[in-house]
Amino acid sequence: MQPLRGPLLLAVVATLAACATAADGADAQPVAVADGIYMLRGAAGEVGPENGGRVGNAGFIVGPSGVLVIDSGVSRAQGSALLAAIARTTDKPVRLLVITHARQEFLFGAAAFRERGVPIQMHTKTARLMAARCDGCLRTLQRTLGEEAMRGTAVVKPDVTFDETQLLAGIGRPVRLLYLGHGSGPGDVAVLDENTRTLFAGGMLDNGRIPDVQDSQLNGWAQALATLRGLRLARIVPGHGAAAGPELIATVERYLTELQARAQALLDADVALSQVADGVQMPAFADWDQYDTIHRRNASIVFLRLEQERLTKEGTKS
Repeated sequence: MQPLRGPLLLAVVATLAACATAADGADAQPVAVADGIYMLRGAAGEVGPENGGRVGNAGFIVGPSGVLVIDSGVSRAQGSALLAAIARTTDKPVRLLVITHARQEFLFGAAAFRERGVPIQMHTKTARLMAARCDGCLRTLQRTLGEEAMRGTAVVKPDVTFDETQLLAGIGRPVRLLYLGHGSGPGDVAVLDENTRTLFAGGMLDNGRIPDVQDSQLNGWAQALATLRGLRLARIVPGHGAAAGPELIATVERYLTELQARAQALLDADVALSQVADGVQMPAFADWDQYDTIHRRNASIVFLRLEQERLTKEGTKS
């Protein structure tokens, strides 16, 4: 084989450089979804080298006196790319980073914000969950994505924690942090821009991707979604997937309700746990991202919870 020379070599080098840029998240481009509201959409699929782990959405709100950032990517490099994207969009200073929930693709970019001196805020329970398990998550990411992609990434403690819904100050426009109880996760929050009625939903809502029930309390999640339905939302930036209208709430409610009903039917039929992942078929959601992975795990998790509830009731009666 002849060695590559001239224009062909330059083209190959350019292609490899582009792939490297995409993998580390530096290609992240903000998209305006409302006046002063921007999102950076993550890729489909599991965290892996082919997408650089950038599977979660991030976003920011530009106010008269500064910028509020919502979620930060999976690595310091992605956090830096997010800050660069903000700087290309506005000359307003970044005032605060809010982490909506303790999942790896949303929180590890906070290392770049800490280096810039940007305060980091999250719910007390999210901070607790992050401290309990994210050292292990980071080691897994380093193995999955490689040391170079994760260089400088660390588990960053928040500067500010909170326990209840609150109005944020600092960017010159009304933005509310919503904590609706333990639903999709123990400290999961949403961010509501009151001017445009735009909701950054964090872990509460995904669009075209199977919601993960691992950290959830399903009854609390249902109550949280019912509360969101009453907020007169104009649009939603989900944790994963494209921005959507408020009808996304009903879609996610339908998935969670049907998941529970189908798992309960298998439990009532005394089906073995080993058959549950294949037994909870939900064709209406089969084209959603992670149907073959997260959905199968969800089915087993919900089945086991329902089984435990039944055993507890039987034990109480005896």
